[in-house]
Amino acid sequence: MFQNLDVHVSNGKLLQLAGPNGAGKTTLLRLLAGLNRDYDGDLHWQGEDLHKVYADYARQRLYLGHLAAIKRALTPIENLRWLMSPWMTSETDTPVLEDDLWEALEQVNLAGYEETSCQQLSAGQQRRVGLARLAIVPTPLWILDEPFTALDVAGVRWLEEQIQRQVARNGAVVITSHHALQNIPTLERLELGVLAGLEE
Repeated sequence: MFQNLDVHVSNGKLLQLAGPNGAGKTTLLRLLAGLNRDYDGDLHWQGEDLHKVYADYARQRLYLGHLAAIKRALTPIENLRWLMSPWMTSETDTPVLEDDLWEALEQVNLAGYEETSCQQLSAGQQRRVGLARLAIVPTPLWILDEPFTALDVAGVRWLEEQIQRQVARNGAVVITSHHALQNIPTLERLELGVLAGLEE
């Protein structure tokens, strides 16, 4: 259980949560994403109580858990249509287009696999289907739980570039990862179990 924890994420910042397994990194990410309400304390989004503005917050943050979070019976392009459906409506200011989905899959080296069942893809390829959203989703906040899992060297490099781009365009990223993140001058680290103070 966290005690006396004060986390502030600003535009143009990358916050990396660090700590040993079991320190509570995933739990904290789920709290920040608004997916877990079992806590004492306050969460705010742009100065407002998170739960009062949750619908707006959910549209402005992208949460990627430590699993691929795709439907294995669907193809990569079908998964992206499903995952991106909230941003593909005319109600949004800059709706995501069908062409954006195909381009995103090409960026993550899945060209030629767009209409292959995800059940036939490797773990790394399945992971990249979910990560393809980072190339297109128009949200100012990314919350990423161990996103480098199962990626090859090219996948790691692509993901690093996406994180750098998000920060450079004044977005914010909160991430848990054992991967050494570099070349991001606004990187901040929060050591759980040390600074946060875990209750025994």
